[in-house]
Amino acid sequence: MSGISPNTGAAPAEEGLRERKRRETRQRIAEVAQRLFLAQGYEGTTLDAIAAEAGISRRAFFSHFKSKDEIIVFWQAADSARLVDDLRKASPDQAPLDAVRDVMVKHIARYTTEEMTAVDNLMRSSDALLARKQAFYAQQEVVLFEVLCEVWRQPERRAALRMVAMVSIGAMRLALQSWREQAGPRKPAAKFLREAFDSLKTEL
Repeated sequence: MSGISPNTGAAPAEEGLRERKRRETRQRIAEVAQRLFLAQGYEGTTLDAIAAEAGISRRAFFSHFKSKDEIIVFWQAADSARLVDDLRKASPDQAPLDAVRDVMVKHIARYTTEEMTAVDNLMRSSDALLARKQAFYAQQEVVLFEVLCEVWRQPERRAALRMVAMVSIGAMRLALQSWREQAGPRKPAAKFLREAFDSLKTEL
């Protein structure tokens, strides 16, 4: 996924009042922007509209985000953080590819077909967002590799773990493409993702 439900989770343990208010304001702006993007489209949503809906001034907006695109980055970072947090809990006794599959399937299953469709349509609605989506896949591959190396620490496994990261992102991209192109009543994206990993393991 790239961009949905930008809730970043629990607050840092040592967070002060000022930091908490800033975090909460950023969260509110991101949630408002998401709602407006889905309702009005990315291009049709102005920074003034986001600021007004969030109850802040345009000047205050720029103290939190530099652009609409940076809000998309915020979504993606939050989405990625939840996924890698789950992967960090994987047992090093489990096969890395199986662990990534389980985490990705669990992660994508959290979203309804309606949410998936709305965000997918949004991310494909402009050249800028399509470019952002492709960049996210590349970034996700790097992050995934780093976390795999945290869990499976043997240096001699790094090349194999890099391949796990690469093929996992590839499986996700192909699964989402198949999900998008399906005819008739839409089946859950998680089903396509699990089938993609199953096909990958069969070929390997």
